[in-house]
Amino acid sequence: MRSMAMKPALFYILLFSVLLCGCNASKQAASTPAPTPTPTPATATVATGTGAPLAVAVNPNTNQIYVATMTQGSNSGSVTVINGTTNNTTTVAVGSYPYAIAVNSVTNQIYVANQQSNTVTVIDGTTNNTTTVPVGTTPEAVAVNPVTNQIYVANWDNNGTVTVIDGATNNTTTVAVGSSPGAVAVNSVTNQIYVANNGSNTVTVIDGATNNTTTVAVGTEPEAVAVNPSTNTIYVANNNPGGPGSVTVIDGATNNTTTVVAGNGPVDVAVNPNTNKIYVVNNINGSNNVTVIDGATNNTTTVAVGSYPQAVAVNSVTNQIYVTNLNSNNVTVIDGATNNTTTVAVGNGPDTVAVNTNTNQIYVANLGSGNVTVITP
Repeated sequence: MRSMAMKPALFYILLFSVLLCGCNASKQAASTPAPTPTPTPATATVATGTGAPLAVAVNPNTNQIYVATMTQGSNSGSVTVINGTTNNTTTVAVGSYPYAIAVNSVTNQIYVANQQSNTVTVIDGTTNNTTTVPVGTTPEAVAVNPVTNQIYVANWDNNGTVTVIDGATNNTTTVAVGSSPGAVAVNSVTNQIYVANNGSNTVTVIDGATNNTTTVAVGTEPEAVAVNPSTNTIYVANNNPGGPGSVTVIDGATNNTTTVVAGNGPVDVAVNPNTNKIYVVNNINGSNNVTVIDGATNNTTTVAVGSYPQAVAVNSVTNQIYVTNLNSNNVTVIDGATNNTTTVAVGNGPDTVAVNTNTNQIYVANLGSGNVTVITP
């Protein structure tokens, strides 16, 4: 199973002493401020039913969190809706093997891609009523353009297609893309959609106004894609099994590309548009690190994280980055200003993570323990 892409704000305070001319050592020591202890984040555990949580998404406007949960051997799945204020939950029935989830915070509609039933369940965030929309075979990823109210579903086993759902009517259009599309991202500023085709080593660029497409060659086995709308730059993480991983940087204006070397086995990528830093999770052959790319220069820095990191999310308000470490049962928090790290224990097998930037709460879906850890910095 390929994990989705789709990461508690801790910071470090630099201590300094002021050297005053003529002061003796004791006076200097007395003037040095006492160390400020690093705050320990609070965590809470929220149960998500009997299955494994596979994806999590947040509506920051309503402070509701949506967790897609799969029950092995069952012909149905569910979404656990968490009230971000109380952590109370509601369960909504969806299709079989819900694998990916996205939220349109403008319309308060939630889109759940159900892999085994080849459908998307649309949840009305106000009532939790649902509508089922047929899509292609094995929907793998879903993304929303909140400006146009169009939803893009990448169908892994449907000869390379994306199903475009009109959010106003739930009518669909099919767009041909490359082989095995496994990730999709939207630039809502330019109305361009980027589909990473794992099987053909390409990205299909869809013009949201016309559904016309352009093909851009990238690295081997592109696994994840993210957009910086501020710079109109797109970042594609190329897994390249058996060799060094890479990130293809696409100029959104020209579709010209640049290649940046990453760690082994990059599986996820996220952008902080405020700092123009890009975070790439590498987890193959003992990499267990994150490549930080400076978007202005494409220079890189490597930050060590936990064992078998899976996913990354950015809080662009606090400039904190959250990385789930599947095998070490924790989350690495990277301070975006310093690249210093802190570790927070969570449940078993943390796989995906989402951030509510309005409340500064972080939601970690734990595959092994069937729950969500809520981190409050």
